[in-house]
Amino acid sequence: VQLQASGGGLVQAGGSLRLSCAASGLTFSTYAMGWFRQAPGKEREFVAHINRSGYSTGYADSVKGRFTVSRDNAKNTVYLQMNSLRPEDTAVYYCAARSLLPSTSVNYPYWGQGTQVTVSS
Repeated sequence: VQLQASGGGLVQAGGSLRLSCAASGLTFSTYAMGWFRQAPGKEREFVAHINRSGYSTGYADSVKGRFTVSRDNAKNTVYLQMNSLRPEDTAVYYCAARSLLPSTSVNYPYWGQGTQVTVSS
């Protein structure tokens, strides 16, 4: 299984970024997907998740209303649209996959390599 995250970068506060995570080596439509982030000196934390069909999503309170998770099962890709970015959103963002149900915990067996998001004030 490979998860390849991309789309990170440097953006000013208030700006937007769209992260992508391309999956291979698994039957993508049978896996729930999650986005997590880790800032320097902090633990990895939940950001968003989406179920296998894409009809159910969940968000951390800190990003609710600003971030949107979606997926395209035909392209084996999950996305994270991030709007109204804040300096506190600065972190390495990781995508993750687990079979059946999504979770807000880090209990995902498969992880991408991470993509850096830096928000300047």
